[in-house]
Amino acid sequence: MKISVQSIGLTPHAPLEEHIDKKLGKLENYYDKIVECKVFLKVENKSDKENKTAEIILAVPGEDIVVKKTSASFEESLDQCAEVAKKLLIKKKELA
Repeated sequence: MKISVQSIGLTPHAPLEEHIDKKLGKLENYYDKIVECKVFLKVENKSDKENKTAEIILAVPGEDIVVKKTSASFEESLDQCAEVAKKLLIKKKELA
């Protein structure tokens, strides 16, 4: 699975990229037909601390899976996205 990261208004540091690879690489264990994974990282223009948004688009046969979460850190947002994506992939595999 190819993972591409696009960040809007920031440059992801190495530990964040490792976190992305580690978390999203595990998704293949739940559904092996993932073609590509696109990650979008963005800092929202909000005054509160929860302004780090991560969006994951998983290209799979049929409809793509899109998950978007916002929290206080990119790692936390990615963890939440990965958890939801995992559940959606398991459901997709069961229906296949």
